[in-house]
Amino acid sequence: MSIRSTVLAAAFTLVSLGVSLGAAQARGLRPIEAQSIHLGNVSGVAYYTVEPNGYRVVTTLAQGEAGTPVRFVSVLAPGQRALLSTPNQAGALEISRNGDSVTVRTSGALSN
Repeated sequence: MSIRSTVLAAAFTLVSLGVSLGAAQARGLRPIEAQSIHLGNVSGVAYYTVEPNGYRVVTTLAQGEAGTPVRFVSVLAPGQRALLSTPNQAGALEISRNGDSVTVRTSGALSN
């Protein structure tokens, strides 16, 4: 099985466990709980794990079914956020940590 097939199979598994978000919506996330993400023609999943130095957030995105998946990893301390955006105002993804909670929000226009 190729790496691409393995990543897509893992993403499909995580998506089947996650919940879809519409534009300008936010949802709390629990550790290891995958959440599907849709930003125009870019989609993927996000999840986090609790580690000693912070919450490790893993986001995998790809353009369409044939796009090469890209994985973003960040470690968030309380009060921090990660912001990912797509070109041409197609959408943005904000993952923020407030204390012990993590929120994932998608929108067509998130502010910096």
